Amino acid sequence: MADGPPNPEALLDVRHVSVRFKAHWAVADVSLRLHSGELLGLVGPNGAGKTTLLRAIAGLHPADYGTATVMGQSVQPGVDVLHRIGFTPDTPVFYDKLTVRQYLAFIAMGYDLRDDTDERIDFWLEKVWLTEKANDPIAGLSRGMRQRVGLARTLLPNPTVVLLDEPAAGLDPGGRVQFRQLLCDLRAQGKALIVSSHILADMNEYCTHIGIMSAGRMVSFGTVEQIARTAVNGTRRYAMQLAGDKMQLACVCVRAEGGERLATDGNWLMFDYSSDPARAARLLARLVADELPVAAFSPLASSLEQAYLQANVRQVE
Repeated sequence: MADGPPNPEALLDVRHVSVRFKAHWAVADVSLRLHSGELLGLVGPNGAGKTTLLRAIAGLHPADYGTATVMGQSVQPGVDVLHRIGFTPDTPVFYDKLTVRQYLAFIAMGYDLRDDTDERIDFWLEKVWLTEKANDPIAGLSRGMRQRVGLARTLLPNPTVVLLDEPAAGLDPGGRVQFRQLLCDLRAQGKALIVSSHILADMNEYCTHIGIMSAGRMVSFGTVEQIARTAVNGTRRYAMQLAGDKMQLACVCVRAEGGERLATDGNWLMFDYSSDPARAARLLARLVADELPVAAFSPLASSLEQAYLQANVRQVE
């Protein structure tokens, strides 16, 4: 999080940002800080406030409270720092009658990129795997191709901070692999990035940090390792194997000791229980004392999916 005095080394510093729509707080007191080469994966249910937060950071929607700074400069309308921020919405808007190259040349003009424009366009077309589509009208492109054009448009002015809202939603499996590599390349260039996504399985490969949002609030924030290894609500998933046919009794005992979300698979029982090793040891001792034939008992390797489920985020109806 971003408590304490301003950090001049942070590329992006968000402090207590809140955005209200009438009586509803779409974003409520969110703080975060990212440095060069760091990438935050932003996850949460629809309506959690992810898009509104990204728009507030990009300067596209004013925050009712709080501040966002890029390289120490406040993000607000009319300031030069906005050129250092690149934002791709989940559904980019294009001039469909233009070709991909014509559209990017138009964007370059808007940023007053007069030198090496063609080289820039060629570079990013190659990076997003659209070189062969450079002279095709945007109207004829698939959704995945249009997503790639949106990425090229965002990256063309070489922003310092990159904000991407569901950028992989329209990509096929091969495109997702290429997209992950692109994000790793952008990290290596020293950019700070936030990627909003529902595809948690990919995030281990390109994120340095994870933020879980629910009802406008950041309910969990940390490095990928911290989020994946540390149970959000003090529990973690365990697996127990029985050598005999006493599964029903095992379920009764585990529930009696506070185990939750029980699931069976043959002679295996999976359940949520305290992440405290001492409590887990006492549970195992109780099971053995009850003469249950425990053949194996161990915590499962945590994952981002499990951490997300344990965060108990509220789904918006």
